[in-house]
Amino acid sequence: MAELSRRKILQAGGALSALSAIALASPANAQPWRWSPAGSIPGTGSGADPRTVWDTEADPLVASLLDRGDVPRVNQLLRTWTKNGQPLPDGLPADLRDFMERARRLPEWADRGKLETAVRFNEKRGLYLGVLYGFASGMMSTVIPKEALAVYYSKGGANMKRRISKTAKLGYDIGSRNAYLDDGEMIVTAVKTRLVHAAVRHLLPQSPHWTGAAPEDIPISQHDMMVTWHSLPTTVMRTLKKWKVPIPADESEGFLHSWQISAHMLGIEDQYIPATWDDADAQARESLDPILAPTTEGLELADMLLDLGAGLDLTLLSRPILGALTRFMLGDEIANWLNIPREPVWGTLLDVAWGPFVAVREGLLPLPLAPEAYWTFDELLRQFVLLYMSELQTISIEIPEFNNPNYP
Repeated sequence: MAELSRRKILQAGGALSALSAIALASPANAQPWRWSPAGSIPGTGSGADPRTVWDTEADPLVASLLDRGDVPRVNQLLRTWTKNGQPLPDGLPADLRDFMERARRLPEWADRGKLETAVRFNEKRGLYLGVLYGFASGMMSTVIPKEALAVYYSKGGANMKRRISKTAKLGYDIGSRNAYLDDGEMIVTAVKTRLVHAAVRHLLPQSPHWTGAAPEDIPISQHDMMVTWHSLPTTVMRTLKKWKVPIPADESEGFLHSWQISAHMLGIEDQYIPATWDDADAQARESLDPILAPTTEGLELADMLLDLGAGLDLTLLSRPILGALTRFMLGDEIANWLNIPREPVWGTLLDVAWGPFVAVREGLLPLPLAPEAYWTFDELLRQFVLLYMSELQTISIEIPEFNNPNYP
């Protein structure tokens, strides 16, 4: 990979570094954990600060796989495991097989009826979800300081296009009609991602670059995972409400339920998973909203994300459009943090036309063929994005064996 450009970082100068340091040391990050497990799915829990809890089952297992040199063989075997109902491949280490057989099971509280309702929600709002996952959730990750640090110095930071393709796959899988069914892929994606997170927890503390910048000894705590979770479904639902998208209560609940299950499958303890949207908003106000801030690493990641369309002669993936979408979705403050200029043409078009576009699209939903037509169009768009991001290759989520090689 070519050496990463630091032109915009240098332009930002010491002021941005100071902002980053202030953000990481701010009182919002030092406050004790106050969210009560009474608002979680089980309604009870230890109340332990999630910043001091990681993945007690996956972490020692994956550390052992790395230390004993089993990861290359495991990755090769797991490339063939792609469907939820598919048996695990033969030849996996016994301890890993035992863990994965447990980890692939849906939680006891999973509700198939709610998941079917989530499909109805996704069929109607797939376009909104795709845009929001990319330009609200995806770009928000660059102003989540600890997430930006972890991505930047881990293996994923060396190839952001490949890394974002795997994130896009998770969003695609959870929105598919068969997400948690035997012929779907969301369970596979979640379990593999859980293994990746465990590997990063083991590897990043070995990076002097990460340890020199990180405000913690181990990355990707339960708190960090919930912050990222809120950047996805909670942010999506907040934005849909802002756009005045009328969502039936059962579809809203079904959408939340699909993401609650994803949190469980990714290794988040049930005591931290919000039971309702009100509980999710309350937790996000404590864990997500106060910690958003610019960092040098996040700014560079954002720069790479805005250049994902470089070399492709498509206006819709040009830097001005991607920047305008980011400003429209996340607001002026975050766009200014990321040095995204105002786009007078595209920005004005979004400000003026998006509301009427949503109103017209929603107004046509009652027509008999509209939901199916929307789903077909949105599916074609999602498939195009996945193909482009993956550079026409199979997207394979694999356990990393090293950190970002640009920062050994």
